[in-house]
Amino acid sequence: MEYYPLFLDIRHCRCLVVGAGAVGCRKLAGLLAASPLSVLVLDTAAPSAQALPLLKHPAVTFAQRPFSPQDLEGITLAFAATGNAAVNAGITTLCREKNIFCNCIDAPASGTVIVPAKASSGRLTAALSTGGASPALARLWRQELEVWLAPRAAMASLMGRLRPLVLAMQNDTGHNTHLFRSIAASPLQAALAKGDRAACEALLLQLLPPVLHRHIAELLHDIT
Repeated sequence: MEYYPLFLDIRHCRCLVVGAGAVGCRKLAGLLAASPLSVLVLDTAAPSAQALPLLKHPAVTFAQRPFSPQDLEGITLAFAATGNAAVNAGITTLCREKNIFCNCIDAPASGTVIVPAKASSGRLTAALSTGGASPALARLWRQELEVWLAPRAAMASLMGRLRPLVLAMQNDTGHNTHLFRSIAASPLQAALAKGDRAACEALLLQLLPPVLHRHIAELLHDIT
């Protein structure tokens, strides 16, 4: 089986985490980093000291009780993270029937979602998965990815600032594509990685249309 890679915007989504143990807390922390509308967390045991700070988040509602099928109403993404394989399997089956994205911690292939190892630097993010073959390798390679991403994060930030300025010029798509690709292929990334502001300014003067030259200082602000 081959998974379809996807980045989800969950700012308007209701999520569910069943099981607030160590794994459930990791899943919850990952959800909260993406600012979900709400997260319902269920566990039959009282929350641990590790879980308490996460459960105090304003988007989180915690209930100390077993899972009920009604808990899936309005849910977009669910995590079956209990220590009971039968309970996890039941949640996963119900999610499949209701077309709800579900990650099952002890039987990933039975769910519809696997959570990749994520490497981030600034606004630059890379997700890595071995398709469930080896989460340990995915975690190891995530560390290597973080090293690789770090010098490229500044370039991603600059392009994120530049894009709306270019699109506001309302040139045709072909023109914009050529401009973005020219910048991406230029030595600008290397100059940013070195913190060489003079070189960055010279390159942007060369690459950008004159109407955008007045924005160069704001494009480079806090980057170099």
